[in-house]
Amino acid sequence: MTKSPLTDPVARATSVSTGNAPRGGFADLVPELSVSNIPASLSFWRDLLGFDIAYDRPDARFAYLVRGRLQIMLCELNGRWETAEMQRPFGRGINFQMVVDHIDPILSALDGAKWPLYEPPTEAWYRVGDQDVGQREFLIQDPDGYLIRLVEHLGTRAPSSSQER
Repeated sequence: MTKSPLTDPVARATSVSTGNAPRGGFADLVPELSVSNIPASLSFWRDLLGFDIAYDRPDARFAYLVRGRLQIMLCELNGRWETAEMQRPFGRGINFQMVVDHIDPILSALDGAKWPLYEPPTEAWYRVGDQDVGQREFLIQDPDGYLIRLVEHLGTRAPSSSQER
């Protein structure tokens, strides 16, 4: 009897794979998002956010995505690591900050797809030690409601007074 890669952990891990490990190796922290529909999630992450599939295991409904130094895993819900009933929006209480070179191409892709923004682009300066670190950022939700904050670095500056913040 053949075990299903959808329900058996060993069959999932060893199912047929395409692609290769990320160039430069695996990041030390790689979130794995449980998603309700892997094709819909892949369309969002690849087509709108510009990620590539480093490797996948289609029968297990799993994909390892990369975009520059960013790495994230997507796995369709299978009951294995779900600590409670999954309800939208998934990932409540967390947002994933992802640094990209430029946010404008992503904003254009989202606009072309009529994908709603959770928060529009803003310039934000955060106090870090004895300086302010700037970034242009916006927030969106993926198809399952995970909150994604895409960031373009603006550099650093001397701290502003608390009245200007």
